Amino acid sequence: MSESEAIPAARGAGLRVPDWLRRLIDVRPEEVPALGWSWLYIFSILSSYYVMRPIRDQMGLAGGLENLPWLFTATLVGMLLINLPFGWLVRTLPRARFVPLTYRFFSANILLFAGAIALSDGEQTVWIGRAFFVWLSIFNLFVVSIFWATIVDVFDTEQGKRLFGFIAAGATLGAITGSAFTAVLARDVATGVLLVAAALLLEVAVFSMRGLARLSDALRREPGASTQAIGGSVVAGITHTLRSPYLLAISLFLVLFSITSTFLYFEQAAIAKRSFPDRGAQTAFFASVDLAVNVLTLGVQLFLTGRIVRVLGVGLTLAILPLVSVLGFGLLAATPTIAAVVVFGVLRRAGNFAIARPVREVLFTVLAREDRYKAKSFIDTVMYRLGDQVGAWSYALAGFLGLGPTALPVLAVPLSVVWLLNALWLGRRQEALAKAAAARDGGSPAGSRGTSAAPGGWPAA
Repeated sequence: MSESEAIPAARGAGLRVPDWLRRLIDVRPEEVPALGWSWLYIFSILSSYYVMRPIRDQMGLAGGLENLPWLFTATLVGMLLINLPFGWLVRTLPRARFVPLTYRFFSANILLFAGAIALSDGEQTVWIGRAFFVWLSIFNLFVVSIFWATIVDVFDTEQGKRLFGFIAAGATLGAITGSAFTAVLARDVATGVLLVAAALLLEVAVFSMRGLARLSDALRREPGASTQAIGGSVVAGITHTLRSPYLLAISLFLVLFSITSTFLYFEQAAIAKRSFPDRGAQTAFFASVDLAVNVLTLGVQLFLTGRIVRVLGVGLTLAILPLVSVLGFGLLAATPTIAAVVVFGVLRRAGNFAIARPVREVLFTVLAREDRYKAKSFIDTVMYRLGDQVGAWSYALAGFLGLGPTALPVLAVPLSVVWLLNALWLGRRQEALAKAAAARDGGSPAGSRGTSAAPGGWPAA
């Protein structure tokens, strides 16, 4: 056993892995407390978001389906604007300070929306709903991206392959709880009350993040990381992404996923508006679909994700979702029915949450620490919403040109093929970077942190 392995092993002395947990996942005793805090952390974030998501979807429809592309444009602008102050926070403050500040900023926003919705009526409600749609679309990507940046900062590549799928199950359990909460109460409880509950859940996220921070140094080779400012440039997330082929390839993965997801979102929204004229029924429908997605996702995450990654590796596992998309959009092009949209949508979203998302986070474990926060945040937010823009305005263009309902599914098939090839390349490149970093560290295991990077902090890809 090497010295670097002996340290965390010693810190894990006296701990044991519960039998039920050992049967589900390959986890070391010293990793169990951090795994528990990680679960509570992402559970509270996703519970908060999924309490609000059906409200957002209903408000988006109330503002007019034809206006959704403009809301996606406003979301992209908001993402660009918020990345700069976030970059300043990351440069200036340690993780233990900038993460709670970010979450509490969003909590204050939630409470402001709760008050505004309670006091508004008529046209005011429509405009507040549009603002809430844009805000929640920003909120979702930022808070989840910060969570995964923290997790990638705590666990290494080898641990990520074993543990990230199981950690993602905490997200799914939170999503199930939040969507079930709203599905049951949406018809009888005021929207403001639901929003207050969402704000309280974010405070639980702050509490659990601090618990995880206290344990993080025992799991990594960068002591004091949670209390040290990362430094660097405010715009490093943008510049490093544009100068690294590896980061650009991750960006392409996100953009293609986002474009095709937006195609599917508009199909579902149009069907819901035609099928459910009542606003409460629309909210309940969206919550029920979310619930179905998350129940399926949880089963896969608990029992299959880790095993799939061990058998297939990163590249082939990432390729699963693009392959499902090729087949699913081909089915929609042939039979554009409500059943096809719902079944494909549930399978695709479950595949993303259960398999693609946790494995995609492994891609970031080989990056320098600055890029794990700044470049990752830029990719997860701005590049993702750039894909939304392309997808949303493609939908608007198809309507303007009078194209039939199969136009976008037909377009999505070749896009998904490109996405599939991109996933395979990323898997090979991640493995190469992990091996190169391990060699630089003197032949240590594949758990290299990627602390050695090309000048400027981006991988020499």
